[in-house]
Amino acid sequence: MIRDRGRIKWTSMMLPEHVKLLRDWAKEDTYEKKKELDEQELEILNETVAEAMEFGKAVAITHYVNHRHELLVGLIHHADSLEGKLHVVDSDGKVRYIPLTGISDIRFFEEG
Repeated sequence: MIRDRGRIKWTSMMLPEHVKLLRDWAKEDTYEKKKELDEQELEILNETVAEAMEFGKAVAITHYVNHRHELLVGLIHHADSLEGKLHVVDSDGKVRYIPLTGISDIRFFEEG
């Protein structure tokens, strides 16, 4: 029976730079693709943001950061169109600034 050690067997013959590049390449395979929104989806997001700000409703925001989609729950304080950011106070009371271009989805958050 042949006992193959896989990658361990070959890394001793590789330069450290090559090993790092292989690790980075394997890490890139786990990246998620950013979702592109069309005009209708952008209009729905805009209406949801306006309603959440007007009535103080909690929202769940899915946004793209560090090659992953993350979920943030909080209250929208205001939208800054000049800087292109959404000012959100999360459930812990921390202030977060989310780039408008990174937002994939906004939905009203219902606890319970």
